[in-house]
Amino acid sequence: MNEPHYHINLFWSAEDECWIADVPDLKPCSAHGDTRAEALANINDAIEGWLAVAQDRGFPIPDARYRPAIYAA
Repeated sequence: MNEPHYHINLFWSAEDECWIADVPDLKPCSAHGDTRAEALANINDAIEGWLAVAQDRGFPIPDARYRPAIYAA
């Protein structure tokens, strides 16, 4: 399977005091980390897990569609 190119939002959460990463096309799919690199590594694991569970249960795999408004055409 080709790796889907899902958009990842990455932001600092002052409330949680950590970096948060989420994938809008895969609800709910998010992760966190003390550093940006850790949050990205964790979200990649979360994406893999999300897709594996969806495939095992016969759920449809969403196309990568989300684009931030600043990039929307």
